[in-house]
Amino acid sequence: MSRVAPLEDAAIDDPELRALMARAAALGVPDPLFARILARVPGHARVLLRALLVTHEADGVDHRLKEIIRIALARFAGDRYFAALRSTRARAAGLDEARIEAGCGDYEDDPRFTEAERAALRYAEQMYLDAGKIDAAFYADLKKHYTEAQIMELGAFIAFHYSMQVFMRSLDAVPLPHPAVVSPAH
Repeated sequence: MSRVAPLEDAAIDDPELRALMARAAALGVPDPLFARILARVPGHARVLLRALLVTHEADGVDHRLKEIIRIALARFAGDRYFAALRSTRARAAGLDEARIEAGCGDYEDDPRFTEAERAALRYAEQMYLDAGKIDAAFYADLKKHYTEAQIMELGAFIAFHYSMQVFMRSLDAVPLPHPAVVSPAH
């Protein structure tokens, strides 16, 4: 299941952590495994879950786009855990697997994506591949499509999720079985 065993649900008695876990479960990302592993250090678990929830709940950038970015980053990181999870909110908003696959693939010429969405996907890709290439011209292009607040939301989302994905990959974690969660081969 994971290189670090998750705590049993009954062993987690921190009320704030349990409330954060309930919010995360409603969102679908992460599943309870993430919090149950982190719960060995409740203070860290609370902070990380709060941050993760803020990145998902912020409404400056379309949640469906952020979900595609999150999954693409998980695939870049080689993280089976986050790559297999799907946000309940994004699915309820109409995000489907075909659009996720397109966003994780050759999105540049895909008519399903606007120029703004392509810019955001490039941002995520470049932060992963070579952040040094994200220069003033790159930000100027982003500013054609997004406010500075939205760019900060995207940047924080990308940085946070990629680092959590690398962490979960190091633990060799896989999602808990859940009927609503798809498990792509990536």
